[in-house]
Amino acid sequence: MVARPRCDCHAGLVEVDEPVRETSGRPAVLLRRGRVLEGITLGWNVAGIAVLAVAAVAARSVALAGFGLDSLIEIGASTVVLWELSGSGEERQRRALRLIGGAFLALAAYLTIQSVLVLVTGYRPGHSVPGIGWTALTAAVMFALAAGKARTGRALGNPVLMTEGRVTLVDGILAVAVLAGLALNAAAGWWQADPLAALVIVFYALREAREIFLGGH
Repeated sequence: MVARPRCDCHAGLVEVDEPVRETSGRPAVLLRRGRVLEGITLGWNVAGIAVLAVAAVAARSVALAGFGLDSLIEIGASTVVLWELSGSGEERQRRALRLIGGAFLALAAYLTIQSVLVLVTGYRPGHSVPGIGWTALTAAVMFALAAGKARTGRALGNPVLMTEGRVTLVDGILAVAVLAGLALNAAAGWWQADPLAALVIVFYALREAREIFLGGH
């Protein structure tokens, strides 16, 4: 088993210096819980791609289309964790962490390009009530899943599950940013709010990737 990673980048949300004391304590129970959390994440994001595709086309929204692509990254990360939880070994965990780190980098690159293009072209999307509803619901679900993964990962001492939980956390933050952009655009015509909010997520994604690749995992 690899050493537990230290992460202080999201104060109060993911603190892994000390293991969590679980009353159930059995690895099999915790592994099953981890798989359930990842299965819910996977299913939610698969459904999200369909919902977001329809909403993005209807509103001609770059932000909603981008959030759909982010769901693809989350699907990939969940698949990696399900693969890792099906086996064991230090090398398996290292490979899984690198794959998740790559997902963070892809997310940061995508958001940077999308935000700059929207700001430069001055592209103004239409209003999307379904998009607002879905992103609000997604934010709540992702934050709950991220908390569950953090706790389960700490109890297992599994850095892969904890790291993917931070991917889910970023996905929730991104949902809030997209939601804010959609709401401000609908209420006040502030189309610039969406790309500017998305740039904030780039900072979090790059910070997580740095923790994975340079943090000694």
